[in-house]
Amino acid sequence: MSLQSTDPIADLLTRIRNAAAVGKTEIRVPNAKLKKVVAESLKKHGYLADVKIEAGKPRDTLVVTIAKDGENPTFTELARMSKPGRRMYVGANDIPKVKSGRGIVLVSTSKGVITGQEATKQRLGGEVLLKVY
Repeated sequence: MSLQSTDPIADLLTRIRNAAAVGKTEIRVPNAKLKKVVAESLKKHGYLADVKIEAGKPRDTLVVTIAKDGENPTFTELARMSKPGRRMYVGANDIPKVKSGRGIVLVSTSKGVITGQEATKQRLGGEVLLKVY
């Protein structure tokens, strides 16, 4: 089995959605910088409970805690926007709003991965990675 994925962010989001659907509270995925940044952004905005990195032999493991024991996940939908077959780039004026501002989009900009609101304030466009609410 190969550890490589064509779209690592989509793989991360799918693992989180699947674990939440069956009631699991934690997942473990191979670590990568972009996965770590996305997971930490989701934690910062309250959609994930915790994100840690465990050292490993072939590669480090990213441990994502979806919700604390006995609690429900705090997200309803977690969806990839830009895909390898169809990238989605937007300017600062065209950044989409999720559920009238109740959700967030993560945008990969020249200043790093930030939310759509922060990108609009800083007048930055970029690739829309995902939406969550």
